[in-house]
Amino acid sequence: MCGIVGYIGTQQAAPLLLEGLARLEHRGYDSAGLAVLGSGLRVAKKAGRVRDLGADLPKRFTGKAGIGHTRWATHGPANDVNAHPHVDAKGDVAVVHNGIIDNAATLRQQLTDDGVDLASDTDTEVLAHLVARSTADTLEERVAEALAAIEGTYGIAVLHADFPDRIVVARNGSPLIIGVGDKEMHVASDLGALVRYTTTVAHLDDGEMATLTATGFTTYRQDLTRIAREATEVDVDPSSYDAGEHDSFMRKEMLEQPSAAERVLRGRLDERFGTGHLGGLDMDARETRAIKRVKILGCGSAYYVGQMGASLVEELARIPADAEAASEFRYRNPVIEPDTLYVAVSQSGETIDTLLAVQEIRRKGGRVIGLVNVVGSAIARECDGGIYLHAGPEVAVASTKALTNMFLGFALLALQLGRVRDLSIADGKRLIAGLSRLPEQIQEVLDGEDALADLATDLADAESLFFVGRVRGFPVAREGAQKFKEISYRHAEAYQTSELKHGPLALISPEVPTIAIVPADELTDRNVGALHEIAARGGPLVVVTHADVDLGEVPCRRIDVPRNERELDPILLTIPLQLLAFHAAQVLGHDIDKPRNLAKSVTVE
Repeated sequence: MCGIVGYIGTQQAAPLLLEGLARLEHRGYDSAGLAVLGSGLRVAKKAGRVRDLGADLPKRFTGKAGIGHTRWATHGPANDVNAHPHVDAKGDVAVVHNGIIDNAATLRQQLTDDGVDLASDTDTEVLAHLVARSTADTLEERVAEALAAIEGTYGIAVLHADFPDRIVVARNGSPLIIGVGDKEMHVASDLGALVRYTTTVAHLDDGEMATLTATGFTTYRQDLTRIAREATEVDVDPSSYDAGEHDSFMRKEMLEQPSAAERVLRGRLDERFGTGHLGGLDMDARETRAIKRVKILGCGSAYYVGQMGASLVEELARIPADAEAASEFRYRNPVIEPDTLYVAVSQSGETIDTLLAVQEIRRKGGRVIGLVNVVGSAIARECDGGIYLHAGPEVAVASTKALTNMFLGFALLALQLGRVRDLSIADGKRLIAGLSRLPEQIQEVLDGEDALADLATDLADAESLFFVGRVRGFPVAREGAQKFKEISYRHAEAYQTSELKHGPLALISPEVPTIAIVPADELTDRNVGALHEIAARGGPLVVVTHADVDLGEVPCRRIDVPRNERELDPILLTIPLQLLAFHAAQVLGHDIDKPRNLAKSVTVE
């Protein structure tokens, strides 16, 4: 949510900042703005899209240092005044800010009592005034003094007309990445805004600040004591942040799933011993055997795939496992057990709820590993070890290839845990063979896109839909409902098939389609029985199943997916649900990559 870019160097800042903001549009926003330092400090901001800001930018909006922002409204509506950057009364200080200042109301009242005329409804504006009111000698001291009065989360960048040779940035709970160029420096809240210009980066940690000049950067704690922070080269192809020939990032990323699956599995399948090879866990066999429970934490789709992962761990390793919404975890004062392995799941590695859960676990002495896609992200750095997903950059808000690789990461983890316990080598080799087949089978599902597009056209007419499944199929149903609601804006609810008689069956009607997940497993007969109950009440049915499943005389539209090992089937059952949601949203004319009210990286609670 929200996005920050900054530049200082030898080029004009405004075009670079606009380009950077355009590359952050996937994070979700409702207004955008720039501030540049040239002969003075100039600010332009506007509600709407980055392209609207660019079209209305004043002529001669020049300066070789600048900051930019895309805002997702929290305090006050989306309008020109509430857009960032925010400035002080004299117009000498400009601030952009991601996060939430918890004590903003108190600070606003104090400033008002002191005669300050606040222009906006935002929490961020107080920072600009606090920096401007400081009489310290350096900009770094003024920013540090302002931050000392702040309670909450922030990633900020500050310009000051009296210090035209620098940008000061700071982080606490909201990501900031410094990019090192040739006689120029960049800063952004997301790597995607930087890779066009540099792949040499340094990550700030919470409680850290940095000064950027055209010739380099220095980092320090909020008390201004210097700390060492080395820039490193990131292995990323800048073209991977472009949609290329595709009309949306979501379509591009869905089609990339076979190759992404191959990457996450590469070098991690030990066929000789029938196990997974996850060196990043940093646990030997004795430590692994000591694990008595696995607790998985994630938000949204990461939570639902975490439920699939918990099922894999219980089936293969016979260790009690469950998944919980990370956003709720720390607020119930959880009991942290020394023999529990905690697993934090996040595509971005910056999801604030999940990051705070990780910090709570570590504060209480627990062991936590991460399943993340972004190398060097906050969660990756906080965890004791982990599994990188290697899905490649994922830009669309609705997760597809990262989710698939999360499932495969859990399969590898469950396999490794199982093989140091009671999972036989024969079963290990069976699952490795199944994992090796998955990329080709995912491609087979994607090849059936045309038929799924036709079906999605019909589903798009429904105002409400049910997604149902049992045991392994229930998390698949939850993820399917999530995809449908977040990009088609249709009401979609997931339920256990076994719970239909306990309430939801009352809502079945010819106007409410049901998408049922019916794999070939030990519950097939019971699932088919439930289909008859839905059909008897006139409910239209779409059944995602396997070709050898006999559905009897149930009237339905059928989607057959390839069979793998039953433990691995859930991910193949998930892929067609992505395609259904995508094509329904397309028929309805929605902005698929940037659904309303949502953001790719949720960095505020």
